Amino acid sequence: MQPYPDPINPAALNAFVECVGARPWRDRLDMLRSGASAQTRAGRQRSQRHCIEFTIERLRRRPLNRDPSLAEQWIASLAAAAVALFMSLPNEGRQRLVALLRASLAEDACLVPPFHLLRTAELQRSRGFDVAFAGLEDAAPFDLLLRRDNTEAEVVCDVVSAEEGRDVHRGAWFNLVDRIDPELQTWLCMHPGRYILKMTLPQGLRDAEGDGLLAALHARITAMLGQSRRADHDEAAVLRLDPLMLAAAQADEVGLMPRLRREFGPEAHLSVTAAGGGVFVMAARAGREDEVAAAIRRRLSVIAPARLSGKRPGILSMFVEDTDRPEWRSLRDKLELEGEARKFMTFPEARNVVAITVASRLELFGLPEPDSAPGGELRFRNPAHPAAKAPALAPAVLSSM
Repeated sequence: MQPYPDPINPAALNAFVECVGARPWRDRLDMLRSGASAQTRAGRQRSQRHCIEFTIERLRRRPLNRDPSLAEQWIASLAAAAVALFMSLPNEGRQRLVALLRASLAEDACLVPPFHLLRTAELQRSRGFDVAFAGLEDAAPFDLLLRRDNTEAEVVCDVVSAEEGRDVHRGAWFNLVDRIDPELQTWLCMHPGRYILKMTLPQGLRDAEGDGLLAALHARITAMLGQSRRADHDEAAVLRLDPLMLAAAQADEVGLMPRLRREFGPEAHLSVTAAGGGVFVMAARAGREDEVAAAIRRRLSVIAPARLSGKRPGILSMFVEDTDRPEWRSLRDKLELEGEARKFMTFPEARNVVAITVASRLELFGLPEPDSAPGGELRFRNPAHPAAKAPALAPAVLSSM
């Protein structure tokens, strides 16, 4: 069972901002607002990505005229935990914590990494462990040191983006849709009806590559519609325009998206444009299946030898960022995360690892089952580790599946 968050304390939220620094916090909020205020899909994604920052600012500025959500309570509780931790640390530890928080408020970063660290500590305390923030207090390579019944374990907290396992990045997809949406609205007014453009993208779609794939795909879709062609294909993309045959649904993104998700599955990238009584759906897939679980396994192989001392049993506490309910449920239901974790445990890099845990924002914000994992995380024990059956470590290492 997960611990329950503390009541919201606006004074603690103000103290959190003071820890970060009032000026850096204000500058960060101004920058986030300018990017998230746009009425675009990319803007909405940015708002969701930085919901911790926005929630802290909203809760400390004005009282709610409703009961707070569980997510709001957890965000406020973890912000208060950061303040309590700051007060308990020696001067060098405080400097490290402030540096961690400020790094999480720079460029495209967000507050998920420090909040994952704080939540992991809270979760382990609720299981009866004494928890020390060894990384902040002593500059240890691992983050937390657990103690229970004269037994110790090291915990490494790490965040991996699900985008690392995708050929078609969601950020790039939202940017493509925002770029082409005005043209689709104009086209729909001239060609009223219900359409679906199915796309397979063997070369993927990534903004960061700077390879022009996004611009080229945009140009191809525009040309295809302008020339009234139903298909276009080469090694970079296979495009096909068909009538939308789904049963009648509300002609907007909110009403139609759940039906499309059931039809195309969690890996598909979807968009809905409505105009002039018409509906235009775009559905895209990469040329191969997503490998989010494999990306996590590759990350495990990097951090285990680099961040565990080897003097104690190690727990790798992984956080999967940039995922959503359908994908997270699919990763768990198909046992992909368990399969890759078990595979990693056969590698030499896992010799100091007694357990692996995996969580997402659904667990971080305390959302209920079945959307979130039971007990607040997935947990996989390494049966080959000498401490795998240590009774004192059982609450933190026993497999949850």
